[in-house]
Amino acid sequence: MKLDDKYERLKVYLKNLESAAVAFSSGVDSTFLLKTAHEVLNNNVIAVTAKSCSFPKRELEEAIDFCRQEKIKHIIINSEELEIEGFKNNPPNRCYLCKKELFEKIKKTAELNNIKNILEGSNKDDDRDYRPGFQAVKELNVKSPLKELCFTKDEIRNLSKKLGLKTADKQSFACLSSRFAYGEEITEEKLNMVDKAEQMLLDLNFKQVRVRLHSNIARIEVMPSEFEKLLTNREQITKYFKKIGFIYITMDLTGYRTGSMNEILKQESIP
Repeated sequence: MKLDDKYERLKVYLKNLESAAVAFSSGVDSTFLLKTAHEVLNNNVIAVTAKSCSFPKRELEEAIDFCRQEKIKHIIINSEELEIEGFKNNPPNRCYLCKKELFEKIKKTAELNNIKNILEGSNKDDDRDYRPGFQAVKELNVKSPLKELCFTKDEIRNLSKKLGLKTADKQSFACLSSRFAYGEEITEEKLNMVDKAEQMLLDLNFKQVRVRLHSNIARIEVMPSEFEKLLTNREQITKYFKKIGFIYITMDLTGYRTGSMNEILKQESIP
């Protein structure tokens, strides 16, 4: 199917919903979904963004700016994951615990605004990784239009370019809690360390970064094409990372990939 035809199918899908609350993180997928939903449903769409210590301030500001520019009603809710029972212990189903609490709050927000449906931006490529949060999506009847209609990340980026969205070339992002090795206690202090470390690398204009936390070790993931750049800036990076609390700073020779913390689960049975 041609991509333009696929996009038209998405618009028909959204139109049939009549109203929708989009879980909006300002990322590539949710921005594309929100833009399209607003085009189809106009004022019958709201954007809901969760504010928490695992969500960088820059992402929240981008979400606010986008909704202001597009004249979309934007509701910011507090969703503090560290208060969820068991979350800070970082079990393999951490994402389920978080998503369940998040979508329950979005559901209440939608009801207060007479909105019938809740949408989230997962795409077809997300099926490749271990995503326990999808269980919460199913339990709470949250719709995933991009996944249901088999949109890939590349297709979403291509359509985003056609729509003139700045997020078309934006780096992929996941909540900061995903940077922790399973079993590593998640604390606000450590989340801030990871946030500051990644922001430093972004300020150095790395295209795609992850700083994975293993106790007092920072494992840096960048694209292989930027290995040389990482080494060129290693003294500056090392000095700053130690300043914010890391003791050991390492470079992952495999390079950036999504869900690298899940690689250990492939050797174990996933609950």
